Amino acid sequence: MKNHNSNHFRVLLADDQPDIREALRLLLKREGYETQAVGSPVEILAALETREFDAVLIDLNYTRDTTSGQEGLDLLGRIQVIDATLPVVVMTAWGSVELAVEAMRRGAKDFIQKPWENARLLSILRTQIELRNALRHASRLEAENRLLRAESRPTLIAESAAMQPVLELIAQIGPSDANVLITGEHGTGKEVVAQTLHALSLRSGKPMVTVNAGGLSEGVFESELFGHVKGAFTDARADRVGRFELADTSTLFLDEIANVAINLQAKLLRVLETGEMERVGSSKTRRVDVRVLAATNADVNTEIAAGRFRQDLLFRLNTIEIHLPPLHDRREDIPLLANHFLRNYSQRYRKSVTGFDPTAAQALQEHPWPGNVRELDHAVERGVLLAQGPQVRASDLGLRAAASGSSPRLEEMSLEEVERYLVQRTLSRYDGNVSMAAKALGLSRSGLYRRLQKHEHQ
Repeated sequence: MKNHNSNHFRVLLADDQPDIREALRLLLKREGYETQAVGSPVEILAALETREFDAVLIDLNYTRDTTSGQEGLDLLGRIQVIDATLPVVVMTAWGSVELAVEAMRRGAKDFIQKPWENARLLSILRTQIELRNALRHASRLEAENRLLRAESRPTLIAESAAMQPVLELIAQIGPSDANVLITGEHGTGKEVVAQTLHALSLRSGKPMVTVNAGGLSEGVFESELFGHVKGAFTDARADRVGRFELADTSTLFLDEIANVAINLQAKLLRVLETGEMERVGSSKTRRVDVRVLAATNADVNTEIAAGRFRQDLLFRLNTIEIHLPPLHDRREDIPLLANHFLRNYSQRYRKSVTGFDPTAAQALQEHPWPGNVRELDHAVERGVLLAQGPQVRASDLGLRAAASGSSPRLEEMSLEEVERYLVQRTLSRYDGNVSMAAKALGLSRSGLYRRLQKHEHQ
């Protein structure tokens, strides 16, 4: 009687003898399996490259008068490379315990000796296919759970056309261990992307470790990233674990990577290349397993051309590069983001603010947003705090730079707002290049970074 549970399952049959292939085909056809029969290792590999199969049943010998099983054993290794999850059942007329053990060691799921017993062969195939499907189901559930965990992180809101390639890349590479370089202007959401990539990965059971690499002075860079031992320098009163060790078996997010001093980049490169590092003051080499996500607002190729960034370090960091567009290029997302921030701040400040009045909504759409999503976040927070009723008004948002492009009146701004405005304008003038903006402002790079961090949290 036909086994309906076998419907749609496809089995690849491989034997050098046509009569055996036909006997297997008829047996499996009666059970509802779809089959493809081939007669050589070359045909097996070609079939696996072109079609999906639920199981493979292969002979171990194909050359005339050969009984060693070596052809089949070599073939097992090649099948593993194509699909390590595919259940392979091997068969031979010259079976032995040693050959069966070796076949299993190389990836076979079970072993059948010719002449076979139909019931046993069918039972083995059914069991292996069911097991594979159960493992696939478990894998899908785990992926869904990781996605749910990702959704509990800071929300990556993106429905605009400009963000669709970004979302596709995140979905593809999130579950991998690939290093990723995230680029984009200040405030575009690079850290949110990093958190989402980590949450989708197999490393999500441990927290992502974050460090502003560009904001570390040369004196503390090594100690912060690699740790130090007691007595390594004057203030080293106890052993300290560095960020790389903290991120072992997890993810390390290196923000503003392009602003790491050139002489420190070699130390970073070594860890990325070898997975080995020493704490400052120690000669003991420690191994770490870290996935590195890095971010920068700078044009890295320009930094390389200027001799400020090592090309070999870039190769280690950007296995995949994700570029985030500025907010003014994804205006369809502005209402979604604004309403998301409004809900968050209404809850945080216990205010019954439910939306934006028409003038505020128009102001949000027309504002140039030089500070990107971060600026929008701050504007909405201010709007919620200042709102007198259920809706945020345009005046509550404090968007002094009108859509016409006119400059805000400095005399109407606080000292903090003037500094923030000047920093943003200078960064914009130099296309986000922190080094050039810092020079124009008469600041060191670390000095400019301290101001950027201060305004980020205002």
